[in-house]
Amino acid sequence: MSGSLLRNLVIFVIILAAVVGGVRWWQARNSESFSDFASGNGRIEADQVDVATKYGGRIVAIYANEGDLVQPGQVLAVMDTAEEEALLEEARAAIAQAEQTVHEVEATIVQRESELKFAEQELERTKTLVAKGHVSQQQADQKISARDIAVAALSAARARFKTTEQAVASARAEVKRVKIQIDEATLKSPVHGRVLYRLAENGEVLGAGGKVLTLIDLSDIYMTIFLPSVEAARIRFGAEARIRIDAAPGRVIPAVVTFVSPEAQFTPKQVETRDEREKLMFRVKVTIPSELVMKNIERVKTGVRGQAFVQLNKETPWPDELQINLTQPEG
Repeated sequence: MSGSLLRNLVIFVIILAAVVGGVRWWQARNSESFSDFASGNGRIEADQVDVATKYGGRIVAIYANEGDLVQPGQVLAVMDTAEEEALLEEARAAIAQAEQTVHEVEATIVQRESELKFAEQELERTKTLVAKGHVSQQQADQKISARDIAVAALSAARARFKTTEQAVASARAEVKRVKIQIDEATLKSPVHGRVLYRLAENGEVLGAGGKVLTLIDLSDIYMTIFLPSVEAARIRFGAEARIRIDAAPGRVIPAVVTFVSPEAQFTPKQVETRDEREKLMFRVKVTIPSELVMKNIERVKTGVRGQAFVQLNKETPWPDELQINLTQPEG
């Protein structure tokens, strides 16, 4: 081997050693700085809520359009209730009729009680006369029969009273049911959110469960990321997190870990070698505090992509570039 070739080989080995050493130094430095934090890419998400009919009917009006911001309890649509209103009047009339029957039966009971009392008095007088020999036993038997008839009549009246009371209760229950059906015809927003889809129009007839609108629930804004098993195992529920979105990389949004999947993704469960276990990915949900979302409700958009960072060791302070910053303008 010539001297120049040997010299070049030595130089190459020195350069290679320097490069390898530099890479290892950078990896060690990077590991020391960021080993207590995990990160993953994701997008801003929110749960979808369908506003649907409970009972079938015709839509009278829809008061929301796609993109509208809606409040909890806000009226979004109204269904036709003409048929239910007629049923309500019918049920109310049934109540009035049943209550009138109750009053009549109450009067009948008073009458039957009076008749029974008179029959019992007549029987007692007849028994006295029979004992003295002034009237025959046949007349006493007639009084006993009259008394028994009065008892039966009173029992029948009281039974009818219970039946009419049940009829009143049934009519009142029908009124309550129809009122609920009328109330359900007014579709209200169950959440603080934004209209994602308008699925029906005025005048359409929908069956029970027909969807009218789909809302995005802005009270629960989160980002889902996937982390390897080594990092996922170190995450605790409630751990601090940060979110940076691509549209505003300088803005750092606070968040907390609200869910860590107990099951791995992407790798079959039967794979148990160490190398393969390290490839397991777990779903982690990072949620933005609702009070922060409500303060910035007009600016909240779902589908925006970004990156979430999770604090694995609560004793390690956040680096400067991940300190909370909500003031930097987008762009």
